Amino acid sequence: MTGTAPAVRDGRSLEGTVVVVTGAGGAIGGAIARLVLDAGGRVVAGDLRAEALAALRDAWGEDRLVSAVGDVRQESTADALVAAGVSAFGRVDSVVANAAVGFYGGVLDYSADEVALMVDVNVKGTVWLARAAVRQFRAQGDGGDIVIIGSVAGLLIGGGKEAVYAATKAAQINLGYALDRELRPELIRTTTIAPAGVNTPFAAADGRFGDRDPSEGDFMEPTDIARAVVYTLGQPRRMRTELWTMWSMSEVH
Repeated sequence: MTGTAPAVRDGRSLEGTVVVVTGAGGAIGGAIARLVLDAGGRVVAGDLRAEALAALRDAWGEDRLVSAVGDVRQESTADALVAAGVSAFGRVDSVVANAAVGFYGGVLDYSADEVALMVDVNVKGTVWLARAAVRQFRAQGDGGDIVIIGSVAGLLIGGGKEAVYAATKAAQINLGYALDRELRPELIRTTTIAPAGVNTPFAAADGRFGDRDPSEGDFMEPTDIARAVVYTLGQPRRMRTELWTMWSMSEVH
């Protein structure tokens, strides 16, 4: 006896959804914002510097994109980003905690200010955005997505000269797992996307890959990470991705 296979239900459309992206003036954040917009979504683009958001504003205007300047180390910045989405578009469906800072060197090579900056941006900045998102998702009552851009450095394999950075990325990964367990009964999904080397100015800085230049190899591109974010947001509500690690073909782990 043969039967008919059940139809595969399509994923979620991003058409008209509202996505907050921090660090949207950078390479990966900008790519995420653009692909969400290309998919029909609307974006609240946050960054520390207004000029970093100029290209996005010029390309998309205010009908689909709202830009907001603020320091993610401050809880008020996360609240303001979510409020900007509600004010402009009536709701917020997803947030992407992408803003990050990293310094390369031995544990005694960082200044106290550099250590504090990494911890405050990477850990506190992610926590503040998650809290602001959860408040809004609960008010709306129909779930939502929290996406954290982490790093494979947080998977107990951090390089010998990125210990503090790796610690902050491990914190993000553990935060993501714990939030998933806390929030999934409310249809709030938490995903951590953890890439390895990406061809960005951040990756090329401070000799992170020795004498190798990410722009000259087969390292991943910012758009590769952005595609992963858009795919994650488009997953049907019946599924979720807790942790997605991404490696370029040139890297050994």
